[in-house]
Amino acid sequence: MNFETYPFEKLTQLLDGIEPDSSYAPMSLTIGEPQFATPEFILDELREAAPLLNKYPKTAGESYLKEAMLSYLKERFGLELSEDQLIPSFGTRELLFNFPQFYLHDREDPVMAFPNPFYQIYEGAAIASRARIVHLDLTPENGFQPSIDEAALAKCDLVILNTPNNPTASVMPFDEMKRWVELALKHDFLLLNDECYIDLWLDEPLPSMLKASVAAGNPEFRNVLVINSASKRSSAPGLRSGFVAGDREVLAEYLRYRTYVGCASPLPLQRAAAVAWRDQEHVEGFRAKYRRNFELAREILGVEPPMATFYIWLEVGDELAFTRELYRRYNLKVLPGSFLGRRGIGEGYVRLALVYEEEPMGEALERLANFVRELRVES
Repeated sequence: MNFETYPFEKLTQLLDGIEPDSSYAPMSLTIGEPQFATPEFILDELREAAPLLNKYPKTAGESYLKEAMLSYLKERFGLELSEDQLIPSFGTRELLFNFPQFYLHDREDPVMAFPNPFYQIYEGAAIASRARIVHLDLTPENGFQPSIDEAALAKCDLVILNTPNNPTASVMPFDEMKRWVELALKHDFLLLNDECYIDLWLDEPLPSMLKASVAAGNPEFRNVLVINSASKRSSAPGLRSGFVAGDREVLAEYLRYRTYVGCASPLPLQRAAAVAWRDQEHVEGFRAKYRRNFELAREILGVEPPMATFYIWLEVGDELAFTRELYRRYNLKVLPGSFLGRRGIGEGYVRLALVYEEEPMGEALERLANFVRELRVES
């Protein structure tokens, strides 16, 4: 399989040989990993459940974890799902990689679509599935929303969307979400929305694609799935707790496949994940931190906050030169947008992950603002 080099490896190669100014402490805004402490109530449950390491976990997930996830969907979105409409996963990265391989395996010439730029697992999954790729380009001209080409979509077997979006931080309007559900039914493709940032809204809660499915007259979620993760919402990426929910017929076959994959979550992690999914209050604490970080970005960089996520998609011109020189002068790493896109999409941008506490976040943004001012003077 000919996989593309991962973005963070490309960044290492790009910065190789550069000696950054050591008067600045190293800082990185590259990876979407919250740098906040995991809430104590989650850690307490993990400690208490540690003796359960002497037991094998079920592939389907323990009933208490599924009940917690279903409770989350009901409380957060007003969705009433049954147990056969949800499968817990070991995070969402493994799911995003192996689900397309499962779903596309028996198709002679599979076609898979996803946004461009994108989370690189989408592309890796398409390559592993031998699928022809259709890029849904996200550009300033379309408001960073995936454009609809019905002729291309009619040939697709699987379409992955990602709203709220990584890396552009765009949010799809609800009516547009409904339209995508209608297209999935009309052209009989499976629609999967990656919703890992859906709880990181700044001003008001965002709806799930499952809610859009109900509004589109598809309450059984035929041809519609969503995935979600506790990593961002609970500042617990090491917990590796995610789920896929929606079309029960697809999930029944996928659960049989997962029996062979062997990626069930250890029981102590499932216990800790269950309390994380049931509690919504702690997430507001993290949203408050991200709101403050975006306020700092507005004050220091003059950029307007997005509706959700913790990313800024910053237009900079030559993003490779920008990244190298920022690192050289200020010992600060950012991720070039071209590493996240194909066919020129993403060029001219860098992605910033605002994942630190207020003081280091402000310092990093000040370094970035100083660098931008220097570039303006030099030009």
